[in-house]
Amino acid sequence: MTAVTPGIRVLIADDQPLVRRGLSLILSPDPAFEVVGEAEDGAQAVALAQRLSPHVVVMDIRMPVLDGVGATEELARTLPGCRVLALSTFDMDEYVVAALRAGAYGFLPKDVSPEDLAAAIRTVHTGEAVVAPRLLTRLISAYVRAPLGTPPPPVVVAGELTPREVEVWRLIATGLDNTAIARTMDISHSTVKNHITNLFGKLDVRDRAQAVIAAYESGLVTARSGGGDQAGRRA
Repeated sequence: MTAVTPGIRVLIADDQPLVRRGLSLILSPDPAFEVVGEAEDGAQAVALAQRLSPHVVVMDIRMPVLDGVGATEELARTLPGCRVLALSTFDMDEYVVAALRAGAYGFLPKDVSPEDLAAAIRTVHTGEAVVAPRLLTRLISAYVRAPLGTPPPPVVVAGELTPREVEVWRLIATGLDNTAIARTMDISHSTVKNHITNLFGKLDVRDRAQAVIAAYESGLVTARSGGGDQAGRRA
């Protein structure tokens, strides 16, 4: 007899009952998912997550009592194995950047298709980030800035970056995936992955989303040089 593979345990947090119900109706029929609970604010989301141990929390950013950013930060601190997928009504939303800093593994607009939502939950469950490159770079270029008047510095972090690692970092910040980076730099896909592993370790970042934020904050790229313009041309 074939063993039944347990589904991904999902907690839905949103202050709108219709949104919670809609998300639950999308996920529940799929045996890959198990909706274990629903929360109407961030504080309830944290309490339910600590009691129900979901694999993924689908978290609205704007909620009463405790917003999604605060709830994400608390979950990242107390339940590091629980992945947060943030939702936002608006693509250009400064709270989304705050959620990524707080520990969210990605974000999606609320009008995401059921197929993309399911795929995103599967991805964050594996520990990977889910952020559309063009959306990410456009958002961060709007809200993350190096100090005005500061020239792009030589990049020095906990460990000295090699020129190749700097270039990989720059290309990540413009929205390129590993295949496009390999093609642009004329190196193998496995070499790109090795550079990224070393880069993330030296930057002390968890994923591409945090690496892009760090690129803007360090001055490696700016809204003019590395944001939506360049990413749009490569799309």
